[in-house]
Amino acid sequence: MHPRTITLHDCDFSTYMHEEEILSYIQLLADQINKDYANKKPLFLAVLNGSFMFVSDLAKRINLDCEVSFIRLSSYKDMQSTGKVKEILGLTEDVHSRHVVVLEDIVDTGHTINGLLQQLKEKQPASLEVATLLLKPDCLQHKLDIKYVAKSIPNDFVVGYGLDYNGLGRNLRDIYKIVS
Repeated sequence: MHPRTITLHDCDFSTYMHEEEILSYIQLLADQINKDYANKKPLFLAVLNGSFMFVSDLAKRINLDCEVSFIRLSSYKDMQSTGKVKEILGLTEDVHSRHVVVLEDIVDTGHTINGLLQQLKEKQPASLEVATLLLKPDCLQHKLDIKYVAKSIPNDFVVGYGLDYNGLGRNLRDIYKIVS
């Protein structure tokens, strides 16, 4: 498949990962989760908005009893610099003594996921892990042990497959990176 270029707002992006490649990474992740959580009935907490495509494709490949719930995070005003999570919106399940796996589309600085994990730990789950489609290890500003990573990528700005640029691009099947 040949790379293609798209324009979103004022930026050009070229194909970075085709859908087939993304799905192969997700299958490997699902295989690992299926093995690790056999007989544990995990609760998957999907962080909206960006994770919706990843969650859909991952959930179809999980072959054990599980629950999937969707949450949003409300942040303090300066989230870009501090990542302080004010509140978890939509968490209706009791996570106490549950095996919880947070599902994220991308972890870059780690501010948001770090804040979310701190709040969830206070609710005393039996276990707490993170599964992310993409991880930018060079951007991390927190010591995070992310057990399930579909793909580590360099510090490129990416869109598609749930990831957006100012609202556009979430619906794209492939992932695109900005053309510098």
